[in-house]
Amino acid sequence: MADKRAQMADSGDPAPLLAAENLEVAYGAIQVVWDVNLKLDCGEVVSLIGPNGAGKTTTLKALAGLVPVRKGRILLKGCDVTCEPAHERVLHRLCLVPEGRELWPRMTVEENLLMGAYSGPLRPKAQQNLDRIYQMFPRLAERRRQACGTLSGGEQQMCAIGRGLMAEPLLLLLDEPSLGLSPILVEQVFQIIRRIAAEGVSILLAAQTANDALEVSRFAYVMEAGRIVLEGLREEMRASDHVRRVYLGVAD
Repeated sequence: MADKRAQMADSGDPAPLLAAENLEVAYGAIQVVWDVNLKLDCGEVVSLIGPNGAGKTTTLKALAGLVPVRKGRILLKGCDVTCEPAHERVLHRLCLVPEGRELWPRMTVEENLLMGAYSGPLRPKAQQNLDRIYQMFPRLAERRRQACGTLSGGEQQMCAIGRGLMAEPLLLLLDEPSLGLSPILVEQVFQIIRRIAAEGVSILLAAQTANDALEVSRFAYVMEAGRIVLEGLREEMRASDHVRRVYLGVAD
């Protein structure tokens, strides 16, 4: 499915921050992503909505360089990074906050955060960025010496997002940041997403819950069975019969 925005774009427009073109991904002989086209501009929040098993996580991992691409290409600010390893994409200021957080449970909050600044060019500014994260997440400052495995689910998600921000991303890939959290904590997480976006970080958000995702997004893609089946502005998604029925729980 061709990207609607790419078709509408003026040839004089600058290259998008992120573009995936005809992306296909497989695990061995099992293909899970087919012909995905998407793009994201600087300062934009875009959602990738779909059910569990739709291929959202695989797509984000491919964009981050954690799984190889079978076909297609990935462009960051017009630069082809399809074959670059994950650590080099971090230097392009792309960072993934994975589903399930993937923190080191026996390490402290501060040790986990500092792992986000592990790359050489980031280390000189690690303390400065750590102070910024503690200002953004006062709860993490309170828990800085506490093992991550003892934190609540919401605190762990704050730590995972904070670790991602330690890499000074221009583009943050968020994979199911509210999964498994209570409604109150979900609201807090999406408040954090709004604040990050307001500071100029572009975000590609993968989520099963369309209501919250559309609330913070300007544009959205719907992914089902490894393919993009629908795309449009937030208002178009909310008006779509398919999205209303399947993802927003609105009866016909």
